[in-house]
Amino acid sequence: MTKPWLKNYPNNVAHNIDISSHDSMLDIFNQTIIKYQNKTAFSNFGVELSFNDVDRLSRDFAAYLQSQLQIKKGDRVALMCPNTLCFPVAMWGIIRVGGVQVNVNPLYTARELQHQLNDAQVETIVIFSPSTNVLADILEQTTIKNVITIDLDDLVNKGLPSAAIDKRIENSTPFVDALAQGYILSLKEPILSADDLLFLQYTGGTTGLSKGAMLSHGNIIANILQYQEFAKNNIEHGKEVVITAIPMYHIFALTANTLCYFYFGAKNILVTNPRDMPAFVELWQTNKVTFFTGVNTLFNGLLHTPGFAEVDFSALKLTIGGGAAVQQAVALKWQQVTGNPLLEGYGLSETSPMLTLNFGIDGGYVFGIGIPVPSTDISIRDESGAVVAQGESGELCAKGPQVMPGYWHNLQATRETMTADGYFKTGDVAMLDEQGFFHIVDRKKDMIIVSGFNVYPNEIESEIAHMPEILESACIGIADDKTGEAVKVFVVKKDVNVTEQEVINFCRQSLTAYKVPKSVCFIEQIPKSSVGKILRRELR
Repeated sequence: MTKPWLKNYPNNVAHNIDISSHDSMLDIFNQTIIKYQNKTAFSNFGVELSFNDVDRLSRDFAAYLQSQLQIKKGDRVALMCPNTLCFPVAMWGIIRVGGVQVNVNPLYTARELQHQLNDAQVETIVIFSPSTNVLADILEQTTIKNVITIDLDDLVNKGLPSAAIDKRIENSTPFVDALAQGYILSLKEPILSADDLLFLQYTGGTTGLSKGAMLSHGNIIANILQYQEFAKNNIEHGKEVVITAIPMYHIFALTANTLCYFYFGAKNILVTNPRDMPAFVELWQTNKVTFFTGVNTLFNGLLHTPGFAEVDFSALKLTIGGGAAVQQAVALKWQQVTGNPLLEGYGLSETSPMLTLNFGIDGGYVFGIGIPVPSTDISIRDESGAVVAQGESGELCAKGPQVMPGYWHNLQATRETMTADGYFKTGDVAMLDEQGFFHIVDRKKDMIIVSGFNVYPNEIESEIAHMPEILESACIGIADDKTGEAVKVFVVKKDVNVTEQEVINFCRQSLTAYKVPKSVCFIEQIPKSSVGKILRRELR
């Protein structure tokens, strides 16, 4: 099969990578610690941990897990924590005993948490103290035997407020006590291979129950090396400064920020509460940030926060958006304010996540998700599974060493999501343009059909983003007697005086008639997931 996108590769970037250079993520960890030792690895609330600190603390935690809790290779350990210094320490501790980390959103409801813990058959959970009330609600309906609690003030000792542990949870162990116990215990690290399971990354669950994507050590190593090769002209090992505002339990920040840039020897500044925009901007003002990842809503929020436009962005080399579509209006505004292009990356939990990244042509900006990273093949297919012609839309299907082996204990779902020739079906509608760049049209399940015509919500939302009076919008399909479905948009005002008719008239200027919203509903905020994805189901 021809790969027309390869012509857009930088001259010094290889088309393929060799993942055999590392046996496991434990191998990567040990090599990285030796290389960067006393350099700062993570920072939070003004407190820094060096690579040696991460080595020491994760060893102690691993020893506790192994000796006190008898955690062994392959055992699942849930980590339910926001961006604090405890997250990477716990993560590397779990890895060092050969455990499988189950990443859990601290904002989960009791129903969501119960499903995930039981599905993954978790007996040990490391949990943020404010989330213990949710755990307590369903604890007796789970297999949980060991509870380790993390406080906001752990490892920073700044006198930050700590939430009380729910009284219904008996015999929990504070994270700092686990470290203290582990300090005097020995650790025997297991032998790990690329095929061993590393993470269970549960899908968003926006429709029905979430599924656990099995990500192996080899999957994650592949994605690290793919990004390193693809972005090598923009990476200086040991010199990068990263801000991580996306939750580290999300696959985007987990791989890109937490693991890739750890491997690169970067200083990683963790943002625990990205909704505190003034404090967030202050971090930008006091650090020479070189790399930043976000989602469309986060970029938009920063651009509308006083003081952000005055930040010195001279060190910024790479800004990557993912998790949801980056709107062109936001991308253009970001480049205008920072002088740095907002590059869109694309991937899913099932693909570790990165499949594509957009560097444009010779540094020039090209809107869309770009081109596949090395050793990655993408095929656009119709409903029958046939490959469509270049320029036509179809489902994006992907193959590469970063693609999961399947869903945890769900053979049927695994079979349904794979093609007969081994490609993963993403559920996204995409097209490959004449220049060899890929573009996401929309999610298949979000597509609206108006009088037989396909309408993609992202297109409508992107157009409305150009309207100065609007902060953000979300688009859904509603039942219509005449057309089957019609377009409805939910809008957050920037100008309180803007009217429904003005929004409709604005859309009429650039959208075909069947794409123009039939109704506009003004709301205070768009419902989103913890990583900024629009939750359309809550609008229906």
